[in-house]
Amino acid sequence: MRLVQWSGAVTDAPTFVRGSRTHSMHEQFDVRRDDGLVFRVVLNIDIAPRVPVQPGDRITVRGEAVGTARRPIVHWTHHDPHGSHPDGWIEHAGRRYELPAIRTAVVLGS
Repeated sequence: MRLVQWSGAVTDAPTFVRGSRTHSMHEQFDVRRDDGLVFRVVLNIDIAPRVPVQPGDRITVRGEAVGTARRPIVHWTHHDPHGSHPDGWIEHAGRRYELPAIRTAVVLGS
């Protein structure tokens, strides 16, 4: 595991995919650092809120880098509910996205 904190500009609109291992929904998009390195951000939106990025937006991410040095992927960019990974986050437009998404439920018959 390699914990990183990188900043850059979003290069494409987010896409949404279901994880092959977790079957959770993920938001993913590419970011170009100021030094030219392009990396992909993958965020589990079943755990954390989606980040409303658009191409050209500046962001900072903290998470685990995996994959090749030429084309890394940064994941675990949110709180880990099991405590087995360092908590990550994404900063965008003055807001830090890091905590679990809040889901509301109505309990009937209480």
